[in-house]
Amino acid sequence: MAEKNWHVGSTLLIAVQAVVCLAGAVTPARAFALSDSSAPGDLTKLDPNVIWEALIAVIVVCSFLAAIALWIHSSLRQTRRLQLRRNAFISSAMNNLNQGVVMTDAQSRVIFCNDRYLEIYGLTRSDIRASMNGRELLELRRRRGVLGGASDDEFYEKAASPNGLITELPDGRAILVKFFVLPNGGSVATHLDVSEQRKLSRQLASTKQFLESVLDHVPACVAAKNMDGCYIFANSAYERFWGLSRDFAVGRNARELFAPNSASSIEAADQAALNSPDGQYRNEFEVDRAGARRMVASIRIVVRNESNKPEFLLIVFEDITDRRSLSQELESTKKFLELVVDNIPVALIVEQVKDGRYLLANRSAETILNRRREETTGLTASDIFNAKEARLIIARDEAAIKKRGMITEEHPISTKDGLRLFLTRRATVLNDAGEPQYLIKTHEDVTDRRQTESRMAHMAYHDGLTDLPNRAAFLQALTQMIEACEGTGEEFAVLCVDLDGLKEVNDVFGHALGDKLLIEVAHRLQDSARGGVVARLSGDEFGLIIDGKQPEAGLALARQIGEAVAREFQIDGRPVRAGITTGMSVFPHNGTDGASLLANAGAALFRAKQKSRGTISLYQPEMDQQIRDRRVLHQDLSMAVKNGELSLAFQPQGAAGHSVAESEIIGFEALARWQHPVRGQVSPAEFIPIAEESGLIVEMGEWILREACREAASWPKPLQVAVNLSPAQFMHGDVVGLVHSILIETGLAPGRLELEITEGVLIEDFDRGLALLRRLKALGVRISMDDFGSGYSSLSYLQAFPFDKIKIDRAFIINLGRNPQSAAIVRAVIDLGHGLDMSIIAEGVETVDQLAFLAKEGCDGVQGYLLGKPLPIGKYAGLVGRAEAMELALKTG
Repeated sequence: MAEKNWHVGSTLLIAVQAVVCLAGAVTPARAFALSDSSAPGDLTKLDPNVIWEALIAVIVVCSFLAAIALWIHSSLRQTRRLQLRRNAFISSAMNNLNQGVVMTDAQSRVIFCNDRYLEIYGLTRSDIRASMNGRELLELRRRRGVLGGASDDEFYEKAASPNGLITELPDGRAILVKFFVLPNGGSVATHLDVSEQRKLSRQLASTKQFLESVLDHVPACVAAKNMDGCYIFANSAYERFWGLSRDFAVGRNARELFAPNSASSIEAADQAALNSPDGQYRNEFEVDRAGARRMVASIRIVVRNESNKPEFLLIVFEDITDRRSLSQELESTKKFLELVVDNIPVALIVEQVKDGRYLLANRSAETILNRRREETTGLTASDIFNAKEARLIIARDEAAIKKRGMITEEHPISTKDGLRLFLTRRATVLNDAGEPQYLIKTHEDVTDRRQTESRMAHMAYHDGLTDLPNRAAFLQALTQMIEACEGTGEEFAVLCVDLDGLKEVNDVFGHALGDKLLIEVAHRLQDSARGGVVARLSGDEFGLIIDGKQPEAGLALARQIGEAVAREFQIDGRPVRAGITTGMSVFPHNGTDGASLLANAGAALFRAKQKSRGTISLYQPEMDQQIRDRRVLHQDLSMAVKNGELSLAFQPQGAAGHSVAESEIIGFEALARWQHPVRGQVSPAEFIPIAEESGLIVEMGEWILREACREAASWPKPLQVAVNLSPAQFMHGDVVGLVHSILIETGLAPGRLELEITEGVLIEDFDRGLALLRRLKALGVRISMDDFGSGYSSLSYLQAFPFDKIKIDRAFIINLGRNPQSAAIVRAVIDLGHGLDMSIIAEGVETVDQLAFLAKEGCDGVQGYLLGKPLPIGKYAGLVGRAEAMELALKTG
């Protein structure tokens, strides 16, 4: 463009010079003629012909000048149009690049950015204001959250490096940024989305690691050399045979590693392989190993590159001294590899692209092929499956071949065991010419996994014992009911129902029978509610929603369920009686949101229990007195730690054996107890919620943790001690610093302390809770997920943090042997935990049958009345090594 502008300027200069010369030629001649013919100022005496000639000359000159001007103007317009077309072409080309481009001038002002750049970072043209410089553009991206954590200087420094800068975007994409400074002082930056490349790189690294792991587990010695005779790889069997580490061997040749005789034999075999027409050489020879002569059988294979030139030498050899012949060993190895392939729990099928014929199928594939694998070789999908399934399979195969990449999908396949859900992966293998040659298909049966995930999702919103909706699901139903009734004038009632006598049943008959009573009560409540919402809100508290004219409909239902529960239960051949106490609130008179309605129904329930068990109470505003009563209990609790009213009970935890005698005690869980000077023994179910609501749990939890660690540090036996941490302790104060200081103060080894948390720690603030758990684990303590299955129990928590242990909620254990769903869930949780390298402990184990089931399924530990109740540690002196008599305290106290 600069050359074109120079050309136009030169043309204009020449034209001007021509005009000046023409004017200069005409004017002096006529002036001379005029000067000769008349004196200056005497125009009347001029010759008319001269005047006309002068006028004509002027007209000619002006016309010429006008033509020149028009020509110049046309040239300039043409030049501008060419420049505009060129700029449009460049802009279009830049905007269609697959990577973002940003250009700045010498003053660091942004002079161009293409559409791809805006698309990558979610920007618009209007965001790029005039005269914006590079650092302002970075600040814009930082505000939008698409810059990463690098400062401006770090960004430019790393982006200008040869490898560039990788920026991680919030949506998981990875952008490679490279920055170049131009000779004129400006710059060019390119932004390329390398998410797929990084994914493939990780997959390649994983595949390489897998292959190396496989080779390390191959019993034969495997090594590789370059063409200079230096080793470039050796597996574990090679290291064991020679007594050399692979790091020492790599980079050295045979002369540097072995005795002269051995080195000569090895080099001769290498050369024979290189000289072999087919690039393979087998032989047997003796080597010196640690002063002993060993006979080895080897095979050497010359591996060639795409140009058919030798690239490296692959060596596989085995020590055949005092063993079978080489052919027997190779046959054994072949059978071993076939056995491994046949026992892979994933169906594998290899198909030839050109004709769709099956070339290979392993034993696991026989399930979906419905025939022996040997019978499938040479057949097509049309030969094996029915017409409908064959068309579908062929269409999916063709889609994978056309894509030339990996296609993953889930779909049902008919098998001899019925319809099963399979995760199918199709990958196309290309030949050297880049054309599809083989289609590799794997089919993984995910039916059980998806069913387990479905059960886990069900667990999030249902009670594990009764299978009723839990508190979270009940609040959701309340919210939906409110939205449906708002503005319509309709009413509905919320009932809080407390089961009377459950504690007595548990104390007399045990928790197992108490849990069965809860299940039967849940059934009667559902039958009485006639399709209404029934939920289990807590241990012995249920919630119901009833529509209709209120409070009549709610009171009628309350009386009906009272009569239903009052009828005698027959549980395990025992007659058991129970009753209910009910509190009720009405929408919209007693609250317009779910939390208020439930809280007011709870207040009414509290009032009903204060009056008399078995009564029904409708919420009244004066029930706020209950709040004042709870405040009194809160004040008493605040003084309990200072007055020494709190104590610790310890419940043993044992390894899951097939009997109590085989269940070795491995630790204890520390549990808080409160002996009130007036009220007597206060139940933890009563004072723990108050402590958590008021924040006293932080102070109380510190006392419990310190006392538990001090007690455990004094045990002669190094048993584990488990302590519960409340979510409130994570939200307030430095829980990591507290644990660290208490470990130092008491002298307890960190590995003996196990901190039990519920998912509430992560629900409140996931990122903060996760960071605190990681810091706690860095101290060396163990972290356990408590009450797994009773709340949300999100699997994402197990994925995000490597818990040491999962505690299965007792609600699932109590139904073992009676409810196949409970057994399936317990089995699924055990498999899940072991798959994540986490140990499993089951709470609430009260029968030998439960213990035997858990031991059979591979559960790591158990806790419950079968091993021992929560008691002062003095009752378990023998177990902690303080007495010689090592007797197990079974259901004592």
